[in-house]
Amino acid sequence: MYFTITSSPYGDIALTANDQGLTALSFQQGALPLVIDNDYIKSPEHFIDACRQLEEYFSGLRTEFNLALAPQGTPFQQKVWQALTTIKQGDTQSYLWIAKKINNEKAVRAVGAANGKNPIALIIPCHRVIGTNGKLTGYAGGLALKAKLLMHEKAHFTV
Repeated sequence: MYFTITSSPYGDIALTANDQGLTALSFQQGALPLVIDNDYIKSPEHFIDACRQLEEYFSGLRTEFNLALAPQGTPFQQKVWQALTTIKQGDTQSYLWIAKKINNEKAVRAVGAANGKNPIALIIPCHRVIGTNGKLTGYAGGLALKAKLLMHEKAHFTV
């Protein structure tokens, strides 16, 4: 397992990866910063492409990420996270929309829980999920960061 820390306009970002791809991305100033333990080896060279794509995203040159991802989770979580990757920059969707997308309309609460467990923030765009009323809902990085990311992407939401 490898890690690096990179800077962004919204604070430091921790990235982890294994040989299959990126396993985590966390805004370190958020509510749930990533804790790097001794199992990880600092290896910035494993993240050159990821850091370049993040820099392009924050400078407004990139709207989609093209990286190998290897998030660890249950099969249900994996389905939810895959559905999240279909929400384009500038768009927002609701938990109900995701539940319908994975053909499990009654699983709205479970979808919300899986969304909250997304280990690869931003790249698996859980920040693009808002309430059906258009209002911001929870975000591991905090609602202020979620609002900043959505404003950066020129997405519509209400406060």
